[in-house]
Amino acid sequence: MIKNTFQASPHRRWNPLKREWVIVSPHRTKRPWQGQKETPTAPPSVSYDPECYLCPGNTRFGGKETPEYSGPYVFENDFPALLKDVPREEINLGDVDLLLAQTESGCCRVLCFDPRHDLTLATMDLAAIRRVVDMWAAQTTELGACADIEYVQVFENRGAMMGASNPHPHCQIWATEHLPNDPAIELAAQQRYFADHKTQLLTTYLQLEVVRQERVVVENDTWVALVPFWAVWPFEMLLLPKQNASRVEALNESQRDGLASILKRVTNAYNDLFDTPFPYSMGLHPAPADGKEHPEWLLHLHFFPPLLRSADIRKFMVGFELLGSPQRDITPESAASTLRALLEERGHV
Repeated sequence: MIKNTFQASPHRRWNPLKREWVIVSPHRTKRPWQGQKETPTAPPSVSYDPECYLCPGNTRFGGKETPEYSGPYVFENDFPALLKDVPREEINLGDVDLLLAQTESGCCRVLCFDPRHDLTLATMDLAAIRRVVDMWAAQTTELGACADIEYVQVFENRGAMMGASNPHPHCQIWATEHLPNDPAIELAAQQRYFADHKTQLLTTYLQLEVVRQERVVVENDTWVALVPFWAVWPFEMLLLPKQNASRVEALNESQRDGLASILKRVTNAYNDLFDTPFPYSMGLHPAPADGKEHPEWLLHLHFFPPLLRSADIRKFMVGFELLGSPQRDITPESAASTLRALLEERGHV
């Protein structure tokens, strides 16, 4: 158990996955709030929106038509951040390794979860969510097999507060030529831990959490959702498989079922927290698609939600967080307890 000193006094916690410290300031939860308040976004009220370019049968940019799909539907992003077949070039101005640049090729896709405009992961049925999990596996397999792709990042921005420009249930898939910053940091940390301890960092961490249960929010036979010991965002969650798997496509049938189930429970817990459609950024972190074995890597999912005290008060990553190190007020133990109680109270467990 975490000592009372750490539940009431400022302290810092080690994030072994990024090899950085996080400051926790539990005494600050008593401070009055006079900052910016957001306007919560109302969920869509119709199952089909004729103005939504992701709804079946509607027209997208450039006259492209979204077909009459009945399950998960994927297409090439009409405004991709990355392009295929970019000529390979790099510069090192002055030859002093300071002004560096190199071209980056890749592709960006959009994956619609369901044809219904008014659904989310929280309100979709388990069979529909399982089809999304299968599509994640199929897409990461296909894109990861490309010779010029080193990483496939699946992510969902939910809610206008997190920059989602369309409320239709969907995520994005970006495949990049080089390893992005955060997966590269996590790779180095996991490789270092594996070399020192001969075991996976996240598997060992999960074993500690399951025994203690202080930060576990919900679990099933194959997955655990918890507020990580080093969480930065107030109600951040980390989803981990109980059996080893480094990539989505490596998940067996029961693991895929379990992932679908725990995704529904987690997103329902978020919605119940402040009785509002909860915004978040969610992403899968599989091992790199570099053709190598990665015994150090455990597949995991991050949920980063911005809300702090209510549906209209969010956490801002500014000031000291930008210039010094990450900081949070609510302890991870308190956040986990709140979410866990909601799931039990409202019958989602």
